[in-house]
Amino acid sequence: MVISAISTAQGRGGVAIVRMSGEGCLEIAKKMFSRKGEFVPNVMYAGNIDAGSFSDFGMCVYFRAPRSFTGEDTVEFHCHGGYEIARAILARTLELGARLAERGEFTKRAFLSGKLSLSAAEGMADMINASSLAEVRAGAILYGERLTGEGRELQAKIRSALAGVEADVDFPEEDLNADSRTQTRGTMSEVEASLRALLKQYGAGRKIKNGVAVAITGQPNAGKSTLLNALLGFERAIVSDVPGTTRDTVEGTVEIKGVLFRLIDTAGIRESEDAIEREGVRRAEQAISSADLILYLKGEERPAFPEHIPVITVGAKCDIQRRTGCDVLVSALTGEGMEQLRELMYERGFGAESGETFLLEERHYEAAKRALEATQRAIRAIDEGLPPELYAEDMRAAHTALGEFSGETASDAVIDEIFSKFCVGK
Repeated sequence: MVISAISTAQGRGGVAIVRMSGEGCLEIAKKMFSRKGEFVPNVMYAGNIDAGSFSDFGMCVYFRAPRSFTGEDTVEFHCHGGYEIARAILARTLELGARLAERGEFTKRAFLSGKLSLSAAEGMADMINASSLAEVRAGAILYGERLTGEGRELQAKIRSALAGVEADVDFPEEDLNADSRTQTRGTMSEVEASLRALLKQYGAGRKIKNGVAVAITGQPNAGKSTLLNALLGFERAIVSDVPGTTRDTVEGTVEIKGVLFRLIDTAGIRESEDAIEREGVRRAEQAISSADLILYLKGEERPAFPEHIPVITVGAKCDIQRRTGCDVLVSALTGEGMEQLRELMYERGFGAESGETFLLEERHYEAAKRALEATQRAIRAIDEGLPPELYAEDMRAAHTALGEFSGETASDAVIDEIFSKFCVGK
């Protein structure tokens, strides 16, 4: 069945693209486009596009299966970018036999045709929806099949070891069991180490995907809101000399070296009889406990922070008072120390985990985690001298979990959910 959709964003623009895919799309294109004669694949032709009630001068290109994005015959009309023009051309393709594509259906057909893996499709979506350069880069690595390649490499190791285990089960009289156990354990130990290394990426991947959460905290009137505004480059929070002005968390985002940092200005932490201010303090403490990084504006008494969260001690208002024992001295008024603070934020909030990261999605993390757990069960069974039939089952479970990266073992429900997140026309 031929599907059709507008593949460019809605609104006015220089060019809009109407895309069709499926057997028969070229026949529809021939009825709509002014070119006489055959269409040579991968050649852009200029001419008139029949939209029914009018014609638009544009271009048409045909991609022959399987050398297309979807793996099917594909045609694109490149027309002028007015929304009504593209919509009329789309309507004409539907009149001639195409149906409107569902969300993500072009990419889903590419997946079903074997043109890309499920994780690569998710990487494409990450690139399209990225809110930081780091997320674009990580999505591009995922789109480049790095995670799928890693999963398939580990699957190949498991299959090789599993063949030996199944031979032991089928031919016990050969008495190769002891050597096979040793070899199998060695292989599964290699798989375990690789999965541990892969899972360690998720901390950085989560920060790339969601941003680094930074709680700005300190005593009332320490300069938290002023620092937030200085980091953002505009006045996001109300600044006042009156202590307790900030009653709720105030958020803003800033990009540092391509990574998104979510800054959270919190209420000053102190005892108060004011019910609203107490609620603000409670929310501040909640923001601190869930942060990836804490910017503490040094005051007379440092509160206790969670041990696992890195803290940068900031000496604010250094143009007025230069505090000691701080990681950095800053002045939002003069700009002193602000660049050094940004460097420290990147280093302590993300830099220690930076590197080539392609474990971004929770789905991938859970699949890798299940694969690790099954691998560890297999190793324990080997060490305990259990029958090979038992640890063979755990090895198969690990192999199946790793197949979820590429999509070969993913359920139809998971596949449908992933592609439903795409826009129509992609």
